[in-house]
Amino acid sequence: MGAVKLELRCPKKVDGIAVDPEPDWNFSTLLSEINSLEEKLSVSSKFPLAFAKTKSRDIYHGKSIERNSRAFIMRVSVDEMEESSQSLTVAKRFHCDDIYLSDDSEDESLFELQSDLMNEVVAEEGALYEVNYEHHIDIKEEIRIQVSAFETDIIKEIETSNSAFARVEKYKEARREMDRKLDLQYQRKVAEALDNHLTAVQRDHELKSQIEERRIRSDAAYEEAKRREKALQEEKLRQEKVKAEAEMQAKLRAEEAKRVALEAEKKAAKEAAEREAAEASKRIAGGVPPLEGDSSEAVNAPPKGSGSKKPQLAGNLLRSAENALKLEEQRQQKLKELDEVNKSLKSCSNEDFSSFERHIGRLVRQIRGTRDNVSGKASEIIKILNNPRCPQSISVAAFVKKVVSHCEAPDNAPFASSYVIVLVTSQFPHAMDLLLAEFHGACIYTVPKHIVYKKSEFESKEAYYKAIGYRENDGQIESTNDYLKRLESYMKLYGALVQAEVNGIRNLHGLEAGWAWLARFLNTAPANMYTAVALNTFLQMAGFGLFRKYKSQFNKILEIISGNFLSALKAREEPGLKPVIAEIQAYLEDKKFIIEPEGRSLQNYLLSSVMVPSESDY
Repeated sequence: MGAVKLELRCPKKVDGIAVDPEPDWNFSTLLSEINSLEEKLSVSSKFPLAFAKTKSRDIYHGKSIERNSRAFIMRVSVDEMEESSQSLTVAKRFHCDDIYLSDDSEDESLFELQSDLMNEVVAEEGALYEVNYEHHIDIKEEIRIQVSAFETDIIKEIETSNSAFARVEKYKEARREMDRKLDLQYQRKVAEALDNHLTAVQRDHELKSQIEERRIRSDAAYEEAKRREKALQEEKLRQEKVKAEAEMQAKLRAEEAKRVALEAEKKAAKEAAEREAAEASKRIAGGVPPLEGDSSEAVNAPPKGSGSKKPQLAGNLLRSAENALKLEEQRQQKLKELDEVNKSLKSCSNEDFSSFERHIGRLVRQIRGTRDNVSGKASEIIKILNNPRCPQSISVAAFVKKVVSHCEAPDNAPFASSYVIVLVTSQFPHAMDLLLAEFHGACIYTVPKHIVYKKSEFESKEAYYKAIGYRENDGQIESTNDYLKRLESYMKLYGALVQAEVNGIRNLHGLEAGWAWLARFLNTAPANMYTAVALNTFLQMAGFGLFRKYKSQFNKILEIISGNFLSALKAREEPGLKPVIAEIQAYLEDKKFIIEPEGRSLQNYLLSSVMVPSESDY
């Protein structure tokens, strides 16, 4: 087959683009032609080209520093490459109007034309490379110049800063020097002011000293006058006190004579009462029931002489031994006379003795269960009772009232208080009868005595309650529980008192009196709630001491309590009696009387000259 030549004939311009470049173009004209060609291709293409330029090729002239210093990075994904290849395949860059066949001469001219174009493109690329290289050199030079300028500026700033620091240091040194001068000046002024002040103070002190000396001389003269006046008043009070004591002694002697006469008169009545009691005992032994209203059992006293008596009824209501009633009457009479004497002394004197009474009350409230405390409080109370500024009758009356009233306090220490009573009454024996009189007034079971309730003899139940010691508060009678608590508190101190023993000192109301109280109580008191609480409390406090002294005889008393008194309590079948019955029964069955009660032995060190006995002293 013959060779077939295909000849492509294109027009001079396609879509306004020249096919053959002008031979005399310079580099700038060539770049502008390429940019316009790319813009027209982008506009005429139906699909966006992946590598289409959005910015023209511009050659930077001059020394500019606004170019991006980072390297150029092109990122093309696989999808974009495929789309680009498709678009390049579809796009038509040249559109020829005619396709024709030409001869070999025309092909040769075409190849020559293409080689010329290639040579021109290589030359242009070299020129472009040189331009870029020069541009890079210019940029580096510009950067070097600017870095040098920056270094120069930094050096200037450092020099400026150093100069500023030097000025600041110089200023600080000047300020320090100024402050030193001002401090020195201020110290001088302070020293001058202090000197002036001290001089003024010294003058004032001298003036005050003179005034104080004059005042001391004046006070001394006033005190001397006052002392003389006080001595006169004390002498007057002493004379009045001596007179009052003489009158009191005369009354006591008269009362003693009256008592002796009364005892002589009642001796026959007593013998008759004893015969009647013996007959009653015979009737009981023979099975004859006792007389109506007599619920007591006769208890024989121990042979050591306890002083107990056979039951003697005082009227139809009172249950008590006759000698116990006599002692109560005598003690109450002494207390009454003492109160009258004190009222007379207070009315005649201008002094206020309440401070002494308050001091005694404070000391009584401070009594605690230690040896040092008991010794110290007793000594202080004895000093107050011996104080000539306060009549002894007033201080003694205050002591007995404060001791008895403190029984109701929750912090009361009955054993410690009993030792203080023994120590004080050893110096003032008449205070014991006054104290017992206060006890009898506060609690009738310290006598002991009991009042039987009969509706015909009392206006109301409240009147009976008042007769046996109930208190009335705001028109209301206190509850039975409150009354029993008070009764128990008084019996605690009374039981502690009768068993209190101090070495070398006689207890004026000791174990003999406690034995007599127990015998009289069992002979006269009926078995009820009030007497049960009184007996139980007394045994808890004094049973240990009574057992150590009377041994088997005390055991006999306990047998009588268990066989008679406790049985009578159980026979009443009252719900409120059950706790008391249980306590008494436990005391008897467990033999708690052989165990020393808590608080009886004082703690810490022994007393100096007087002491509470230890186990070996018994």
